[in-house]
Amino acid sequence: MRLRPLIVCSIVLALLPAATPAYADDQVPTPAPAAQATAAPPPTAPPAEPATDAATEPTAPPAAEPPATDAAPGEPSEAAPSDGATPAPEDKVEDKVEEGLGVDGGTVRAIVELADPAQDAPVAAQAARESVDVVLQPRTQEQPFMVVEGTAEELAALAEDPRVTSIHRDRTFTPTAVSGNLTLIGADQAHAKGFTGAGQAVAVLDTGIDRDHPYFGNRIVAEACFSNAEQGVRSLCPNGQPQQTGAGAADAATAACLADGVNLCEHGTHVAGIAAGGGGVAPGAGIVAVQVFSRVDDEDVCGEPSCLLAFESSLRQAMDWVATLTQPVAAVNLSLGGELSETACDTGEDGAVFKQKIDALLAKGVATVVAAGNEYFEGASYPACVSTAVAVGASDDADAMADFSNRGALVDLFAPGVDVESSVPDNQMAVHSGTSMAAPHVAGALALMKAASPGTPTAELVEKLKASGRPYVYQANGAQVTTPRLDLAAALAGAATQPPVTQTPVIPEPWPTDDASPDDPSDGSAPAPGPTDDGQDSGDPDPAPTSTATSSPVPLPTVTVTVTVTPSPSPSSSAGVCTRGTAGGRMSAKQWAVEVHRSSGTIADATLVCYLKLIQKASKVFPETTKASSLGKAYRVLKGSGTAKAKLDAALLTGWLNWAHGGANATTALKAAEKVRLSGKASSAALRRAAKTLTR
Repeated sequence: MRLRPLIVCSIVLALLPAATPAYADDQVPTPAPAAQATAAPPPTAPPAEPATDAATEPTAPPAAEPPATDAAPGEPSEAAPSDGATPAPEDKVEDKVEEGLGVDGGTVRAIVELADPAQDAPVAAQAARESVDVVLQPRTQEQPFMVVEGTAEELAALAEDPRVTSIHRDRTFTPTAVSGNLTLIGADQAHAKGFTGAGQAVAVLDTGIDRDHPYFGNRIVAEACFSNAEQGVRSLCPNGQPQQTGAGAADAATAACLADGVNLCEHGTHVAGIAAGGGGVAPGAGIVAVQVFSRVDDEDVCGEPSCLLAFESSLRQAMDWVATLTQPVAAVNLSLGGELSETACDTGEDGAVFKQKIDALLAKGVATVVAAGNEYFEGASYPACVSTAVAVGASDDADAMADFSNRGALVDLFAPGVDVESSVPDNQMAVHSGTSMAAPHVAGALALMKAASPGTPTAELVEKLKASGRPYVYQANGAQVTTPRLDLAAALAGAATQPPVTQTPVIPEPWPTDDASPDDPSDGSAPAPGPTDDGQDSGDPDPAPTSTATSSPVPLPTVTVTVTVTPSPSPSSSAGVCTRGTAGGRMSAKQWAVEVHRSSGTIADATLVCYLKLIQKASKVFPETTKASSLGKAYRVLKGSGTAKAKLDAALLTGWLNWAHGGANATTALKAAEKVRLSGKASSAALRRAAKTLTR
């Protein structure tokens, strides 16, 4: 049993595009659990919790399976575990615990799934007796999970309880911006025919809302807040507690939202305005505002002094709460995102729970609309990668895919997401870009569709939007893909479906770079890391040429023909949107170390910080185990030598930096090597082999 200097005295709830709000930014790492966690009794008047079906995570591979088989295809498996220990037999108890939890020591925040929600209190009491901190215990018998903080040993012991079905990280998400946009999607024509969304509502699970903004009138019909509160994490609920429901619960103008005169909670008001503001897509619809983010004031976690993150546990509670509402809700909007995926994530460890939540809402007639992400990635972020979610990419006013938008077969619809004007706190208006801005266009469109045809199943309305949308035809993952762009004129107002547009994506350059294709910088101008024994210093960068398409948009035809649109990149269209680079090629750990050493390389620091944000979202090792959230920390990781783990960390960060700089879209090899790194049973030889596989 761990000795703690403080007596456990309260139960707290911790939070993120992840989720953090969704402009074009990415997931940041989960805050490290406090060494001295405290617990507080729940508020005296707890809100009613929604009913939900038990959700279980898929089990991890058998613990006894040699981790080296995950390192790389074709590598022999590692027979002997590290430190000379004999291999452990297969153990179903160990299979319950996600790989990598507490593998490097210390405590970790985790969700404990229960077979029977009625056993929540007994299991929590047992965990407390065994010195495991229970930081969130749902207040009703319908939610089959709780959140704890514990060491790897404590979580393994908790998994021995037969009432526990699985234990996994409480992941975080980050946030992922109308006038001309309404005309582009035909919303003005729908409004002219009387379709405003009256009688329906859109639930915006985000950073809260400016309740008295004139854009919303008196159409905020329900509010709630699910926001973690523990050491290092501040609740954004106005009452300071982990939960609050009722009028004012999602207020985005509280003191906790303010930092140095800036409102950190702007994102949710902007998103709500696009979906159902007075000048938005569904100006007659009600708004259900739900605060799901928490504030973190930790530069090691955020990469900046403060940031907002949404925890999986908060999102799950919010989705369950929406399912209990009696007023008609057409769509739930999630303008946030987490880990990237090239394929549907329904059955993976990240998607199984959210698939159940999304399907449960759909069965009640509520679609879940999710931002696809802003990484210029041929895939989608989680949970947009769940097949029954409506994944939305961003387009611009020239009817072309936004340069930063994710794309491909996982994306269901495109909608305007470049330079979108909408409401922000203090009764102001602002312009933002991102798939965060595209998603609420679709959520608002579903409110119009549902109000016009309340008896039609929601899944059919989604398919109608897809069938009536203007087809974008383009290449992704080596195949031709057709994805419709939202068109309410065709879906509701009787207009004909517009002709297909063959897209030639513009290569994004959202962040300043002095030289997108650096030469070998290891000329002594900056500290260079020492060589390693696995070849990390070998190889010269071989960047691919950057496309410089600058032709003006081709006027769209008025007859049914296919045209090609190759718009010029607009300086304002992607300003502030953090996305992958385009240089490609491959640099070594030594070369990247010179680049991330502040102002010593040829890539601008702003670009490198953007790359680290992308890596925090795409990787599990770096947000979970090695928090390379700043250039200084990344430099130390890249210099790693000595232990096999340090060498693998350096190889992994090198691989992810090459990917962020414009390397191949595929991340399979990196994720396979990460499984080895996160395994508590990987031997030194297995770790070295995984590193060498990445540096070949």
